[in-house]
Amino acid sequence: MTDTDAFADRKARASDWFRSLRDEIVAAFEGLEDSHTEGPFHDRAAGRFEVTPTKRATEDGSDAGGGLMSVMRGGRVFEKVGVNVSTVYGTLGAAAQKAMAARGVPGIETDPRFWASGISLVAHMQNPHAPAVHMNTRMFWTPGAWWFGGGSDLNPCIEYDEDTAHFHATQKTHLDPHGDTLYPEFKAWADEYFFIPHRNRARGVGGIFMDDRNSGDWEADFALTRDIGRAFLPAYLPLVDRRRGTPFTEADKTTQLVHRGLYAEYNLVYDRGTKFGLATGHDANAVLMSLPPMAQWV
Repeated sequence: MTDTDAFADRKARASDWFRSLRDEIVAAFEGLEDSHTEGPFHDRAAGRFEVTPTKRATEDGSDAGGGLMSVMRGGRVFEKVGVNVSTVYGTLGAAAQKAMAARGVPGIETDPRFWASGISLVAHMQNPHAPAVHMNTRMFWTPGAWWFGGGSDLNPCIEYDEDTAHFHATQKTHLDPHGDTLYPEFKAWADEYFFIPHRNRARGVGGIFMDDRNSGDWEADFALTRDIGRAFLPAYLPLVDRRRGTPFTEADKTTQLVHRGLYAEYNLVYDRGTKFGLATGHDANAVLMSLPPMAQWV
């Protein structure tokens, strides 16, 4: 049995899990919209995701996978939120192949075949007191290697210590069963990864982040990745529920727009997922879904 055959079932399980997590989050976010009656929007349609199939583009038009782009715009709670899921495969282009080789992926220089699946979420809120958030989990495979990655991080424009504490405590609770060193390790990794050098500051208040996770035990790493995904809703939903009705001023809204500019800078300049998605031909609208609907620079 080849390595490709041996991983067929594991690939399917991972892809199915990312899709089920997507369905759970979409339902929860639409439920928030249904329960919120304040603000200018009272039509249920304003709080629903628009779902669009996506395709990975190839030069010869061959099947290379795709996914679903689910975006809600102009809701009562969410100004813009995207929950994307994809499973793509094929052959890496020269630029992506070089980038993977630089990361130490074994065999990628001689065999550029790959398979990747994951979920990616970014939420930008109507109320500036409600924090923006990012989450993703993913699995990557080549004939020479496999790994998992992912995490979530909180990006409030107006910070509340109790919100930050809850977000981090929930992440820790879900990571601790996999080893008591993982939360501090992944928290430090997030602090480093989501730092913006040209602004000399963090993008938000942190969270957890891992990449290239291959302990040698696929089942254990998959279980860890699932728990990172499961931590998201209990970490985030209580914060939105707490802040979505808080009165805000024009000054608060300006603070939000300026912080969104910071978020956009990071995603366009540094984010590894954005670079990989564009380099491998995935749907550009899906890759750039993370960008806010409005932003401001001072």
